[in-house]
Amino acid sequence: MTETAFRFPTDKRPGPFDPPDVFRKIREERPLTPMTFADGHEGWLASSHRIVRKILSDDRFSNRRELMHLPVARDISTKRQPSEPGMFIRMDPPEHTRYRRLLIAQFTVRRIKQLEPRITAVINDRLDAMERSGGPVDLVEEFAIPIPSAVICDLLGIPESERGEFQRAMGVAVNLNTKQKDLVEAFLTMQSLFPPLIAGKRARPTDDFYSDLINNSDLTDEELTNIGFMLFGAGFETTANMLGLGAFALLEHPEQVAALRQDPSLIDSAVEELLRYLTIIHIGPMRAALEDVEIEGVTIKKGQVVCMSLSAANRDPECFDDPERLDLTRFTRAGRRMGHLAFGHGIHQCLGQQLARSEMRLAFPALFERLPGLRLAVPREEVPTREASVIYGLERLPVTW
Repeated sequence: MTETAFRFPTDKRPGPFDPPDVFRKIREERPLTPMTFADGHEGWLASSHRIVRKILSDDRFSNRRELMHLPVARDISTKRQPSEPGMFIRMDPPEHTRYRRLLIAQFTVRRIKQLEPRITAVINDRLDAMERSGGPVDLVEEFAIPIPSAVICDLLGIPESERGEFQRAMGVAVNLNTKQKDLVEAFLTMQSLFPPLIAGKRARPTDDFYSDLINNSDLTDEELTNIGFMLFGAGFETTANMLGLGAFALLEHPEQVAALRQDPSLIDSAVEELLRYLTIIHIGPMRAALEDVEIEGVTIKKGQVVCMSLSAANRDPECFDDPERLDLTRFTRAGRRMGHLAFGHGIHQCLGQQLARSEMRLAFPALFERLPGLRLAVPREEVPTREASVIYGLERLPVTW
């Protein structure tokens, strides 16, 4: 394997919305290909929709943290150990199942529907503030970050005075260039913010999801702290980047915005297409083989880790016609071959996907209806992207109207 293995591609993207070109070549030539991980581990990269989906639904592969290797180098401890209690996204059944069952009722379509008036109010508040400012503004700072931040903080019952500290610590945690010392400090900051919040909700329960979980389960404070940390990161960082990058993509495709204005019923298809086209999780997920597994004639040996490229899978022409094109009508057509993998697949599929969809479905139409002359305030090439992050997105999006 060694002579043909390569390292995870970190090439600069050919454009702000496209994965590195090498992914296309890999997917066409060898969609399950040998890869050398950052620590020298000899594993695999999966880049086709078919293979990624197959591995994510195969219980012969594990998601346990202690079995993983990092595909890219980070200045963090390489000691592999089991996930802390409550960090169920890095666990297998039955531990994973126990935690997920406690949370899943809070993220159903029906439950998210009940949150939509609050989401709408947050969106309108941000648009009011933007209109008052008169522009130009940074759409990331003024729109993309505050909306999911307010929504997840409401769900967790985090006081307004503490929200900025949560956001800053999470931003440090997901940056691939963060030094070990700063990363530890960020995690400690996040973890220090939850225990007093939990204690307050035990003493005086409030009307939020986190309070309900605290007072109606047998979870320990450590488990509750780690669940809170995980939900905050998943509910804030990913959606914020989708809102910023999605707005940029729409600004760069005015004909798509025009189609959405002409037919507002396209919004559900538009959200799915933006999720597919942008695929902001660009490193991982990963799975470790629990035994020798043969996938389409290739043997993945016990202990080997497979890193999956969701961005490559979501641009796979075997599943999507003309996959390099943004087409907001794509998911309205009967006979489409398969859904995207932006939220993963299988038992670890994103728990908060309906919340993310709801925020996008409400935010994008409101943005372009309230500010019909919205446009970039700088040349396209001057919009800075977040290359050095686990979650891809934008640093800033200067706009005016």
